[in-house]
Amino acid sequence: MRSGPVRLGFTLIELMIVVAIIGILAAIAIPRFASLIRKANEGSSKGSLGSIRSALSIYYGDMEGQYPSDLMALTVGIKYLGQQMPLAKAPNYHVDSSAEVLGTASNDGSGWLYDPNTGDVNQGDVWVNCTHTDTKASIWTTY
Repeated sequence: MRSGPVRLGFTLIELMIVVAIIGILAAIAIPRFASLIRKANEGSSKGSLGSIRSALSIYYGDMEGQYPSDLMALTVGIKYLGQQMPLAKAPNYHVDSSAEVLGTASNDGSGWLYDPNTGDVNQGDVWVNCTHTDTKASIWTTY
């Protein structure tokens, strides 16, 4: 015994409400997700920068007060950095790169900026080769 018609499926209004809710959630989540990816890449660059600086300190101690002429010297063998330079990631500005620029003035390219010049006050310093800012509004070359 049926007392009325059997209802199968959803009404158009119900479906429109669900689609609207999903759209609102996506509009909130997608920009937040992109921001988290950028922060993760920045953290990766800062961690790699710390690794390179540590490797330079160890190299300096091993070579009795001499810095390498370029950062690629840190990739010889596995003692300092392993077989390859880590990538410098400056999200939204440059492609990820392990390239090296020698000197103290950034050309706002990608990769690392390294000063091997003997007698320079910045000798042995390394920075991210980017003059843009990170998510905290700090310029990359100030790290």
